[in-house]
Amino acid sequence: MEVIPAIDLRNDRCVRLIQGKFDREVTYSDDPPRVAARFKKMGATKLHIVDLDGAQKGELCHLNMIRRIREAFGKGVQVGGGIRSPEMVEELLHIGMERVILGTAAIEGTSSLMTMCSSYPDAIIVSLDAWGEFISIRGWQEKTSVSVYDLIPRMENSGVRRFVYTDISRDGMLSEPNFRAIENILQFTTLPIIIAGGISSLEQLRRLSQLGVEGAIVGRAIYTGDINLEEAVCEFG
Repeated sequence: MEVIPAIDLRNDRCVRLIQGKFDREVTYSDDPPRVAARFKKMGATKLHIVDLDGAQKGELCHLNMIRRIREAFGKGVQVGGGIRSPEMVEELLHIGMERVILGTAAIEGTSSLMTMCSSYPDAIIVSLDAWGEFISIRGWQEKTSVSVYDLIPRMENSGVRRFVYTDISRDGMLSEPNFRAIENILQFTTLPIIIAGGISSLEQLRRLSQLGVEGAIVGRAIYTGDINLEEAVCEFG
């Protein structure tokens, strides 16, 4: 299982939001490339970037900063947030992103999603961002009536090969992942699943590994010291 540290960008700073709420923000660094370089030094081989401003506005807002982070970290970077067009996917892959994460665009643009999956089959990840069973879009600000379990087969039929699942209610809370939902999803699809939201201990990472998830995205717990990234990468890397 891959342990994937996260950098969430807002106004060119490295921040964390609580439950995706923009009025509950904690700033951890004004130098995200330096944070990325530190994660790399600690042994991380993958990095997860979210453009929070992009997710809120519906268009990527931190392309230059994302490029700088990629230069500091090297290969293995995945990015999401406000990516709504095949042209932007192509641009991100051109500057060295390994994977591009789609949320709103995947749900609202099935035909373009199929085109992107056909062109870049291993580079596209669809994000399952949910309050309870139901998907949220537009930077988690808009709840839908689309169930995770309705969306998964739709995405599979469009050519998607990988998912990221986040329980929004647990994101940034330093509680624990929604293990019950994760177990249900793992029974519902055979595609690789990366988990985010609420991960706060090595023991939780061990349980996720035993369940068979492909990766675990860890954000706030690394910044607070609840999880030692170097130790986690050494155990699961």
